[in-house]
Amino acid sequence: MRIDPIEVLVTYLRSQPGIPASAPKGDLTEHVTGDTTIYLEHSGGFRVVRDRMDRFDVEYDVYSPDRKACVDLALLVRETLLEKLPNAAVGGALVLDVDEIAAPSYYPDDSSREHVYGGEVSVFLTEAD
Repeated sequence: MRIDPIEVLVTYLRSQPGIPASAPKGDLTEHVTGDTTIYLEHSGGFRVVRDRMDRFDVEYDVYSPDRKACVDLALLVRETLLEKLPNAAVGGALVLDVDEIAAPSYYPDDSSREHVYGGEVSVFLTEAD
C-alpha cells in the first residue's frame, strides 16, 4: 500500500464542521505566526497485515494566539479523529480504526510564543475498494 496518512488526515479534517478549512496542514512551512493551524506529522507506525493494513502514528499540534481557542480546537480535533474518522473512506483509503497514543497537552512554541496543544493518534488504514 502506498497511502500518505497525512494527506488522508488533512483532507478529512478540512471537511469537518467546526474545524477551519484552512487550518489543517501537513507542512509547517505553510504556518504563519498568528494564524490558527493544525499541523499533522507522521511520527511512526508499522505494517500490521501484509498488503492489507498499515498503522500510522500521527502527531497533531494546534497553534493559536488564544489559549482557550487553542485547547478547544485541539479537543475537537481529538474528538473528530477518535469518534468520527473510524470507518470513513477518504480518497483511496479506508480508515479502519483510530487509537489514542497521547491526549492533547500544552506546550507553547519556543520561538513564536504561540499557544500549542498537541496529541498523538494511531490510524489504521487499508485501501478502499
